[in-house]
Amino acid sequence: MIKYKGSCHCGAVTFEVEAAEAVEVEDCNCSICTKTGFLHLIVPKSDFTLLTGQEELTTYSFNTGVAKHSFCSHCGIKSFYTPRSNPDGVDVNLRCLDTAPKSVKLVPFDGRNWEENAHRVAHKSKPNTKT
Repeated sequence: MIKYKGSCHCGAVTFEVEAAEAVEVEDCNCSICTKTGFLHLIVPKSDFTLLTGQEELTTYSFNTGVAKHSFCSHCGIKSFYTPRSNPDGVDVNLRCLDTAPKSVKLVPFDGRNWEENAHRVAHKSKPNTKT
């Protein structure tokens, strides 16, 4: 396991996430992910640490309100959020990491049909599923 550092664009929000050297991330086709270019690295909450910027975050929720999309209130970047599929975890945007993992497997995820597909990622926030 490696600790990766990441941030929003302006650097007001910084974090660390612990993940493997080889990771699997989802490329979701839902409306919000398509428009923001989010690549999903889902980890247990215990593998994520917000270093700076708690007071700089603003939250957006829609539909069921379970997902909590956290944005930097200065630059507007969503570096991470609490996903509806894994409310016990954190979903980090791979594109916000300062250094990418050595190996990244990009997996298409049909978020437009979320209800039928959410079970495919539900395991990712559980400890010992470090992909």
